[in-house]
Amino acid sequence: MKRIGFIGLGTMGKPMAANLIQKGFMVTVYNRTAEKADELARLGAEVTSTPAEVARHSDVLFTMLSNDAALLDVFYSEQGILSGLHPALTIIDSSTVSPQTSQKLAEELASHFVDFLDAPVTGSKPHAEEGSLTFMVGGSQEVFKEQEQLFLALGRKALYLGPSGSGSYAKLAHNTMVGINLVGLAEGLSIASKAGVNLAQFLEIVRSGGANSKMVDLKGDKILNRDFSNQFSLKLMLKDLLIAQGLASEFKLPTPLLQTTASLFQMGLSKGLGDEDMSSVIQCYEDWMGQQVAKPNEPAEAVEEKPASPLSGRERRRNTRVKLDINLKLSIYQWEQEGSFSGQNIDGTLFDLSESGLQITTEAPLAPDMFIVIHFPQEAELPPITARVIRIESDGRQFRYGCMLSGLPPYVRIKLEKYIDEHIENVV
Repeated sequence: MKRIGFIGLGTMGKPMAANLIQKGFMVTVYNRTAEKADELARLGAEVTSTPAEVARHSDVLFTMLSNDAALLDVFYSEQGILSGLHPALTIIDSSTVSPQTSQKLAEELASHFVDFLDAPVTGSKPHAEEGSLTFMVGGSQEVFKEQEQLFLALGRKALYLGPSGSGSYAKLAHNTMVGINLVGLAEGLSIASKAGVNLAQFLEIVRSGGANSKMVDLKGDKILNRDFSNQFSLKLMLKDLLIAQGLASEFKLPTPLLQTTASLFQMGLSKGLGDEDMSSVIQCYEDWMGQQVAKPNEPAEAVEEKPASPLSGRERRRNTRVKLDINLKLSIYQWEQEGSFSGQNIDGTLFDLSESGLQITTEAPLAPDMFIVIHFPQEAELPPITARVIRIESDGRQFRYGCMLSGLPPYVRIKLEKYIDEHIENVV
């Protein structure tokens, strides 16, 4: 039986290596954090202290690392994999990395008479544990055929896609769709939650209709149960989306959904959710709504506080439309031609803040869909904020513009609302 090496014992790698041991393979493992190998050692794995030792003791070596830098380091560092190569070795990388990294490693290893396959997987931790992964494989078809049974020891399917890099290309396209589908689920749940719809029933409807998806099956209940334990982390999904963005740019391919999805995951990372499950991106929407998305018997209904007496500044603003009279500077930009634009600054007044944007008054005529940059007084300690004009009202002398805020991080919105509420409290 083939001697198997495994490097990278994280969320996915550890259960994959455990499955190989349980199916009777002799497995040698290495992980930078040595304690992660303890459980596998109890199952019968041989634990080594360097990647080079794993390579020397293996016929087939799997790598499952978090990103390009970690993968390249395990190959090229002192006592890395390259130091332990032998001509009979085949290396299978199941990391999600850029196709260029996969192609670089394939070329490097070929010069040492070592075969290489890029073979990322679909599925998360539960699929790794139950051995139901799907491998998407790039490299030599002959080598793929030689290792096909090994893939099927770890998963339910392995598909050969073409030359080196093909598996990595497919995985990035796949994870683009995963991220977009997850954000679609989060957005739909948020709308239903804000409307007061029973979310357990809503998920039941989704599962029986055209909006159903694998993300609904995998993440719907996790979100409603507020179970953000890590199956595939938010920071790793963001990493994949950013690599996919780089590919799209290289292809000169517009990807508006990918861009929006990556931005949402970046907001999640800025909130400190990187190590939580990617379903925790729902918390960005919760910040914007001011309530949690949870089952009806969970405390979601209690999150929105009843108005205090006397009314808070925010309630006074929403209920009585207190005129704010906060002076602003607005930067207006007009494109002249490709690569150049002209601009001007005008005076304005902040009239009101709503859940979706701002109302601004000014004497200057602006056009619908025009983007403006709003500058607050220095005392506000707020960064410039970009907004889009979506509604225009006029009394013949002055214009009032409804402006939708663009890409506003949750912490900036909170700071903005606090500044406005403090301003209202000083209004007699």
